[in-house]
Amino acid sequence: MTSVFSLAKMRFVWFLFAGVLLIAQVPSILGSYWTLIALNLMMWVAMTQSWTLFSGMTGYISLGHVVFYGVGAYVVASTFNSIPLWLAVPMGGIAAALLALVVSLPVLRVRGPYFVILTFGLAELVKFSILNLETVSGNSSRLLFGTPSVEILLYCMIGLVVFATLTTLIVTHSRFGRGLTVIREDEVAAATVGVPVLRYKIIAFTVSAIVPGMAGGLMALKSTYFEVLQVFNPIISFTVVTMAIIGGSGDVRGPFLGAVFLVLLSELFWTTAPQFYMILVGLFLILFVIFAPNGIAAFLDKLQISRRSG
Repeated sequence: MTSVFSLAKMRFVWFLFAGVLLIAQVPSILGSYWTLIALNLMMWVAMTQSWTLFSGMTGYISLGHVVFYGVGAYVVASTFNSIPLWLAVPMGGIAAALLALVVSLPVLRVRGPYFVILTFGLAELVKFSILNLETVSGNSSRLLFGTPSVEILLYCMIGLVVFATLTTLIVTHSRFGRGLTVIREDEVAAATVGVPVLRYKIIAFTVSAIVPGMAGGLMALKSTYFEVLQVFNPIISFTVVTMAIIGGSGDVRGPFLGAVFLVLLSELFWTTAPQFYMILVGLFLILFVIFAPNGIAAFLDKLQISRRSG
């Protein structure tokens, strides 16, 4: 069974990378509208993949991903035209990782619903702290003129997706990744057998903040307008968690499947019936939790096994 799963995953990963190369051709083939959709899709894939690196592997459900996204956007917006963008965007990722490292020691000492609430509260704390700082300085919003084209941002975001996916793959098949999985199954038992639980969680939490920080910086350039309440919108975290659950958290294929599913659903219903779209998202989330708790990726594995055994 393990070999079947491994073969299926590797085939799917190669298929995904082929799909990413195909998405890179969207600007020249389908035009600006679909380029924007492709950019949003790649952003959600990168964000969900980085969420999987920590929450999917450890079982700690985080609602704080938006804080890393917002910090990255704030760094890029506040340094715009002061330093080169090739330096500002990675700085956004580094700033997000440093924030994760600073708050990880107190935050990661709680578990379960307390951790969920704490990460949500952390995001709100940082949001209103930056909002207050911007208001005092008279820069509550910023216009960004002369940003790169959407095509360039898409190529950068594709690189971010590749980086996030490769990082998750490497971690999944490493001793470190196996330690995170043991923590997810039973944290007390993991500590008993010698897994450095707190250190592993801190490393995973810190690394998982890099990609959303850089993604936030790129999306700030895409909108050409920075507004604190927009980039720290908690809906961002909820969307990432929803995509991970629908696609399959803890599986490298899950972020792609969940993001594609919700982005296509959004394009079908958001512009014509946004209220209906939110109802559908809630309905699908309930159905997946009840009937396919491991997401689309696990469902595909079951179909693969059924076809082979049949």
